[in-house]
Formats: sequence, structure tokens, C-alpha cells
Amino acid sequence: MVNINGQKIEAEEGKTILEVARRHNIDIPTLCNNDTVSPYGACRLCLVEIERNGRSRLVASCLYHVEDGLNIKTETPRVNHVRKVVVELLWARCPDSEVLQKLAAKLGVKEVRFTKETDKGKCILCSLCTRACQEVVGVSAISMVNRGVNRQMATPFFGLSDTCIACGSCAEICPTEAISLEDKGSKRVITMPNVKMTFNMKKCAKCGRYFAPEKQIKFMAEKSGRPLSFFDCCPDCRD
Repeated sequence: MVNINGQKIEAEEGKTILEVARRHNIDIPTLCNNDTVSPYGACRLCLVEIERNGRSRLVASCLYHVEDGLNIKTETPRVNHVRKVVVELLWARCPDSEVLQKLAAKLGVKEVRFTKETDKGKCILCSLCTRACQEVVGVSAISMVNRGVNRQMATPFFGLSDTCIACGSCAEICPTEAISLEDKGSKRVITMPNVKMTFNMKKCAKCGRYFAPEKQIKFMAEKSGRPLSFFDCCPDCRD
């Protein structure tokens, strides 16, 4: 049993505070968390205040597991102050991000006191894309490189990635639209902060529609054990 904002809640052992809160429709902002990948604790927006044995501290709710008797507050002056500073720092890093602009407005942040950066694009280093590529897709075509202020999301040697299958999972999961995907006829273009990659699309043998990247189809054939000819047709035309 835990207490969240004065509400007693039965919480399953092993679950994080964020998971329990979401299950009970308690809003905690976050940009780096997604149910499909492991928690990372990068954005720090999900900080909450916990009290245990008369002592309180801030913890990342996406990483901290619930304990019996834990008292949790998701909205306190201390929590709100830190969240505002965090979103202000993220906004200074990515001033052109519409997502951060809207989040800042929601949290009551009207201006940035820190020096705005102009070379980081919209990437907040949440690592959702790299985790999805590694944990869900299983190819690890992108990764986090360097440290400190030089940390970036990148393909190997900042060039074209041989292992990328153009599935678009990175663009789909990116919370700030730092990665974009566009299908242009027979080509798929994926644009990342440090590289733009173009891939050939597979044309359906029946309807003539381009429906998937050729590299992704080859990957699926190898994983499923099916012959490449099985993927000659799009899912709509496949028997």
C-alpha cells in the first residue's frame, strides 16, 4: 500500500511510481519514458517527492520502485520548481521544439533565462530512439556517443548506418520530432540530427504500391525464416 497525493493505493510489487500513478490516472510529465522500452531516467521531468521514515527527497518516478508505506507527492513547491528549471534547460537546448514550448507553457515557464543553443536541433538526448532500436527492433543502428556537453545521438561515425533497416521506429518514438521520416515514392528518407539516409522501397507485385523498405523486408525474412518471395506483395494483397 502506498499513498499518492493523499490517496491510498494498492501497488503491485516491482512497479515504478510512474507506472502506478499512470494506472490510477495521476499525471506525471515525462519525455523519456515509453512502455515499450526500459526506463532510463534521462529527462528528469518525472521527479516526485517521497517521504520515508520522516525524511523526504526527490526521485525519478520512472526508476523508483514502490515500497509498502511509501508517501508520494507529485505536486509540491519543491517538485514544481525543479520541473520548471528542467524544462527551461531543455527549452534552452532546443528552442525550436514545439513540444518543449507547449510543455513549458503548461508548467508555467514563459521565458528562458539560460543561453539558447542553436546547433542541437530538437534532440533532448532522451535515448528513446536508441533504446527502441536496440531493445525492440534488435539492430542497434544508432547509439549515444561522447559525454557531457558533447553527448549526441548518432549513427556509427556519423555516417550512413549499414545496420539500419529503415523501419522508422526511431522517428515514431521520438518525443520531440528530432527524427523525421518521409516516404517519397520508391524512396524512404529518414532525417536524424547528424545524418540523412535514403532507402529503397519495395514495390507490391500486385497493386504496384511501395509498401516497405527493402532492407526491412530482408530483415523480416531472415528473422521469420520465410523466403523473400513471401514479401513480394504488400499485406493487403498477400493471400
